[in-house]
Amino acid sequence: MPDRRTAIPRRRASSQPGRPEARRAKAQRAASNSPIPFDPALVQSIRVNRSAIETRAVELGTRRTFKVEAQVAAYLTAIRCIDLTTLAGDDTPGRVTRLCGKALAPLEQEVIEALGLAPLPITTAAVCVYPAQIRTAAECLKGRIPVASVATGFPAGQTFVSVKLKEIDLAIKEGATEIDVVISREKVLTGKWRSLYDEIVAYRTVCGDRARLKTILGVGNLQTLTNVAAASAVAIMAGSDMIKTSTGFEPTNATLPTGLVMVRQIRRFIDLGVLKQQRVGFKPAGGIRSAKDAMLWLILMLEELGPDWTKPDLFRIGASGLLTDIERQLRHLAFGRYANAEYLPMS
Repeated sequence: MPDRRTAIPRRRASSQPGRPEARRAKAQRAASNSPIPFDPALVQSIRVNRSAIETRAVELGTRRTFKVEAQVAAYLTAIRCIDLTTLAGDDTPGRVTRLCGKALAPLEQEVIEALGLAPLPITTAAVCVYPAQIRTAAECLKGRIPVASVATGFPAGQTFVSVKLKEIDLAIKEGATEIDVVISREKVLTGKWRSLYDEIVAYRTVCGDRARLKTILGVGNLQTLTNVAAASAVAIMAGSDMIKTSTGFEPTNATLPTGLVMVRQIRRFIDLGVLKQQRVGFKPAGGIRSAKDAMLWLILMLEELGPDWTKPDLFRIGASGLLTDIERQLRHLAFGRYANAEYLPMS
């Protein structure tokens, strides 16, 4: 029987407290994945049992719970794995500046002290913005955490390939060290797997070791779980550092069944041994707003891939409102009462 009081170990404070975060970001870029040869058999052999996947997804929420100290540790893990995101048409430098401030200090000092967390460095994993806001974010963060940017005609991806590649290059030159690209979903729907592979390889080539590549599948547009699995396999072969569920603009975004299908493709490639020393991360995004939602995704990662995939180098949660609810839960654990959302401004 699984342990229902599973704790996620707290990360130790760095032995080099003055070490610049930019050096960590550089190390992450140096570890970027490389494409492996396209193997159509790894796509054509995919079969997904939808009923079994949906049953397993329901079961995930009943197999583990986080209690007392384990609950605090789990909430902190979730915070450290958030890509704090603003992708609105009315984004301004002021909003991005406030969001960056929140990313660097996501919890109030009184909560940190009440929970005995004072020695621990707590930030979100990254800040994610549109390309036009990269410079503002980079100037605010100063390398302490990564700047992620969407690219390739986000969210639909319906533009010229040359424009997509140029957008990636410009985003990196502006200061982004992580690029969230969108795939051409029509290639999935028409079964053009080699073409999709070549497209993602082109994105990987532009990123090189300058930026991590997070490939957004747009699962809400892919129609079937088999297509989600096949697109995941192609993105892994093409050298993605992470595979991501959604843009947040599809009719359906991150769901546990689609996430389960995606992480099982990561596990499949690990089991096949074709990735050698490379490891592929996972990022659910879109519609993840509550601490309870975040705990379900942490449980999925623990159950399917293990503790290494609950750390920011291999797991991210794309979210904007999630942090507010986690703060409310931590405040309740610290003081026995919740704060109104208005008391916890995001940006």
